[in-house]
Amino acid sequence: MTHPTQARSFGAAAAEYDRYRPRYPQAALHWALEGLTRPARVVDLAAGTGILTRGLLALGHQVTAVEPDPEMRAHLVATTPGVRAEAGTAEAMPLADGSADALLAGQAYHWFDPESAHAEIARVVRPGGIFAPIWNLRDERVDWVAELSRIARIGDTVDHLRQTVTGFGDAFAPPEWAEFPHTTTLTRDELLGLVRTRSHYLTATPTRRAEVDHQVRHLLDTHPALSAQDPITVPYRTLTARTPRL
Repeated sequence: MTHPTQARSFGAAAAEYDRYRPRYPQAALHWALEGLTRPARVVDLAAGTGILTRGLLALGHQVTAVEPDPEMRAHLVATTPGVRAEAGTAEAMPLADGSADALLAGQAYHWFDPESAHAEIARVVRPGGIFAPIWNLRDERVDWVAELSRIARIGDTVDHLRQTVTGFGDAFAPPEWAEFPHTTTLTRDELLGLVRTRSHYLTATPTRRAEVDHQVRHLLDTHPALSAQDPITVPYRTLTARTPRL
């Protein structure tokens, strides 16, 4: 488990998080919800500022957002009119048994307590429904992206998640996996802003933050793929797991 200070560090940067973090490719969301009739009743768990919520709404689904951080939840409500947003966690959701056709968790599963969360997700998702965690992960096969991850101490990778996330409890079938290429375009200043939304940066000392800022600027100024580029295309690998509720 990651320290709870890191898990709850994002609220102070809610606006920046919403601005700089990448969206989710529609192909990944279509795959995650394949076979469900629209509008499905979908829960966006640990919904943050609503990036995934808005992607699901755009597909025509009925979405309930569940988010523990009041600042993140307030930003979600302000930017996503009409959405139902509830205070809750993966381990305790204020939702009825079997009330969801699908439950998605964007960029969040690694924060959950697996045993408790699996039981609670199984309670909320109806039999035959879907649980689908999804991650936008930097494509570290590109050398400057790998260096950026090192500077910002970003640990999750496609290979690590596929090796360590092997199942979601007895109530769910073994997961299927799919990966979707994805990009986002940021100016040099926005790329630094993206790094500043990471939990390591948000919980760091002022000295460490200044060090990260300096190293990111140095990378931007000296790497041959970046020094003459503005804006910059950032490559991602969007990883999705999908498992039916038994």
